[in-house]
Amino acid sequence: MRIYGRNVLKEVLNTNTKVKMIYFSDSGDFELKELIQATKEKKLPFTIANKKILTKICNYEKHQGVVIDIGEFEYKDESIIEEIKNPFLVILDQLQDPHNFGAIIRTAVGAGANAIIIPKDNSVKVTPTVIKVSAGTIFRINIIQVTNIGRFIENIKSYGIWVYGADMNGKKYYEADLKKPVAIVLGNEGSGIRKGVKEKCDELITIPMKNNIDSLNVSVSAGIILFEVMRQNENFDS
Repeated sequence: MRIYGRNVLKEVLNTNTKVKMIYFSDSGDFELKELIQATKEKKLPFTIANKKILTKICNYEKHQGVVIDIGEFEYKDESIIEEIKNPFLVILDQLQDPHNFGAIIRTAVGAGANAIIIPKDNSVKVTPTVIKVSAGTIFRINIIQVTNIGRFIENIKSYGIWVYGADMNGKKYYEADLKKPVAIVLGNEGSGIRKGVKEKCDELITIPMKNNIDSLNVSVSAGIILFEVMRQNENFDS
């Protein structure tokens, strides 16, 4: 997979993400020179080429003079949940829009979540667009693919994780006890959480609204709910 952007490269360098090759444009501006130097210090493979070549490599013009080949994106196995102390998970039930996915990743990292779980089928995958929208923060969080979301929810309950689904007919989100260990389930952009998955949740929560607005964009909803989880856990995190 070839990803792009200066902020994305900074995250790659800061998180020691494995790379196959980094391509820099020959524009030679100061920030680019700093990134080349940081790449040298990390002893990562890189080359310098014409901007048009970089555009051809990643099929995108606004690459900011940086393209990174990371090979195949590595999803984590769900077994890592066992290793997380006091987990805070985000479960996405058949999300479709890569921009929403990228935005939710960035929000989840900012709110202190440990992992994001997506289904293997009928769901957005990690793409260069997702990584770009996340501003590279995807490399700071575990992305897990599972075969069956409902079964995954049943499994994590055995670890003492309480599962909340975001739904229009739930309890007001700020009235729910969102102290960790906790998992927040967010649904598809159009149809929300599937019925079978919803039934696996311990409780449903909602964001109350006025002026006959019945729902928000899923990435906006994620921001509101995930930062409420962070707020409620501020005095409990070590």
